[in-house]
Amino acid sequence: MTRTPPTATERALTAEVRRLGLTATHHQLERWRAKHWLAPTDQWTDPVTRALRPDVVHRATWLAALSRPGRGISWIGWTFWAIDGTEQTTALLRHALIHTLQLPLRQAGITLTQIPNGDSDTDFDTRQGLAEQLLRSRRTIGRDLDGLLRAHTRTTGITLPEPRTVSNPFDTALVRTGARLLTGGTADVSVEELTDAWRSVWTGPPEQLDRITDAHLAADHAGTDLRTLSPLAHGLPGLVHALEHADADLLCEAVRACTKASSTLLKLLLEHTDAGILTELMDDVMWDHWARTGGVAPTGRLGEAAITLSTVQYLLVPGWAQDLHHYQDRMDRLLAAPTAPGARASTAP
Repeated sequence: MTRTPPTATERALTAEVRRLGLTATHHQLERWRAKHWLAPTDQWTDPVTRALRPDVVHRATWLAALSRPGRGISWIGWTFWAIDGTEQTTALLRHALIHTLQLPLRQAGITLTQIPNGDSDTDFDTRQGLAEQLLRSRRTIGRDLDGLLRAHTRTTGITLPEPRTVSNPFDTALVRTGARLLTGGTADVSVEELTDAWRSVWTGPPEQLDRITDAHLAADHAGTDLRTLSPLAHGLPGLVHALEHADADLLCEAVRACTKASSTLLKLLLEHTDAGILTELMDDVMWDHWARTGGVAPTGRLGEAAITLSTVQYLLVPGWAQDLHHYQDRMDRLLAAPTAPGARASTAP
């Protein structure tokens, strides 16, 4: 098939990217436009001066730096959709998040419509069976980020803050309970079962779990079920429904914040990690609430799952978004702290 020759504007953009030390081919420009990572060509220039817009050059340069033969840019493309925030890019973003959220089901050969929402014994047994099916298709995770870092620093004599919640959030007891929550929501898992699962790997103050249990019991006596406040109250179908109906601006805000935070955390861990920085990162509730369970987001399916999990929490968990912004401020300060011979600086897009 004969390709359309590049226009003068396209040649100008590829030349500008080349001047900055990178390469952007005409074929790549076509692909980036088709993916809606780059604006249509008629939006690349200033309407008065006809010069290339700096933000378009910046975007094309980032895309050229991220592109690798035979590999996609994964969730980083979501970032560009969220930054633009048009009706079309928001729809693409919403679809990508919902598609990723259902990945555990697809891996287990389950569709969302197979999960019954009734309260009969038959419906309950079906959901339990689907939870077991989810577990069979799951890849086992031995240690989380926290455990890996502690194992490494233990050999160097570095002392880190003690874990404030659980020894491993991917422990078998928690994962089994989590699978039942995904298929049946909180109605299928009692408070006692949840507490027992947490207690088996709990490293924080024992009285903290007792207070949580007491709060649930007191609410039950008052005729209130606190579990209905959980994002997992209606399981995975409830999370999908929440993403389907999330406000467009808030959805884009959530993805921008979560992708920026993950990029910053990864940069700190890869390029600037020392005992002082690790202590700073761990000495915050968001280390346990976010960094350990989805803060690090590599390119590919695992990273997309991590960003999706963070986005869901940003949207649905009260106070979580504010905590993430505070943690972002802390990470930015760590990146900006002067060190010999230069200073740390963030390079997030």
